[in-house]
Amino acid sequence: MTTVAAYAAPSAKAPLERTTIERREVGEFDVLIDIRFAGICHSDIHQAREGWGEAIFPMVPGHEIAGVVEAVGSGVTRFTVGDHVGVGCLVDSCRECENCEAGLEQYCLKGGVGTYNALDKNGEPTYGGYSEKIVVDESFTVRIPDGLSLDVAAPLLCAGITTYSPLKHWNAGPGKKVAILGMGGLGHMGVKIANALGAEVTVLSQSLRKKDDGLKLGASHYYATSDEATFKELRGTFDIILSTVSAPLNLDAYLSLLKTDGAFVNVGAPEEPVALNLFSVISGRKTLAGSGIGGIQETQEMLDFCAEHGLGSEIELISASEINEAYERVLASDVRYRFVIDTATI
Repeated sequence: MTTVAAYAAPSAKAPLERTTIERREVGEFDVLIDIRFAGICHSDIHQAREGWGEAIFPMVPGHEIAGVVEAVGSGVTRFTVGDHVGVGCLVDSCRECENCEAGLEQYCLKGGVGTYNALDKNGEPTYGGYSEKIVVDESFTVRIPDGLSLDVAAPLLCAGITTYSPLKHWNAGPGKKVAILGMGGLGHMGVKIANALGAEVTVLSQSLRKKDDGLKLGASHYYATSDEATFKELRGTFDIILSTVSAPLNLDAYLSLLKTDGAFVNVGAPEEPVALNLFSVISGRKTLAGSGIGGIQETQEMLDFCAEHGLGSEIELISASEINEAYERVLASDVRYRFVIDTATI
């Protein structure tokens, strides 16, 4: 076991504080990663504050991890010391079910092992990226291409793959009209990726406050959802609406913006149930869907795509001592567009 410094929530809703945790010894197929940067995802806050249900404490959040390989096990073939690597939301799965065999580890039928707030196969709690180092099986480690700097690559391990996977699955590309609902940590990557895939991109946001940013990042159009005229003007417009917001929505209003056979895809997860009139999907043969992250192979594909197109996250680099303040700013939508912790400050 190796003792490393980390920032942890000691209990639900408690401020995060500096502590130490134990990392397992490097096994035969393990990679020891010197974490350089860790993104702050809204889901870190949901879990640290038990917004999504009972959680495991103390909790070290963080599943947007970028770092450098420090050591490898004797059986490791994919990585060598010095490689730039990343770890996302999963650190293990059953590897046997039909979903795992299809490269859909994020939908493991026996339940994947989360990077934090989970129990590994030995029943030990997992701890995430707000720490100095992490030990991960090579099968759940991805390579960060040379064209991406580690700081802007870190958020791609969640925000990037969470938007890339559904955009690819629902065939965003030339000739498709895609709306990105919410212009935050996920949404701004959705805009970049949908544009790079060749789709015509519209941002739907509460206000026009971030309009200049949205257009600069690749959107062709930008509308305020607080304006009732938006829903009249855009009725029946979109092939895909990707919702990145984690607040309850009037789904019926947004479904009206889809074309026949259009899809409204949720990647943001509100803490409360939402209501739906089923005629909103029956009329127009529309799809109301959800999407998680991506499998390991697709996450690598996403990183390579982002490197090829020069896509990194728009970040605000912070020290570890600013994590609690950053949480409050995320809740106030006061970040453009992803906080990233410089883990050297832990």
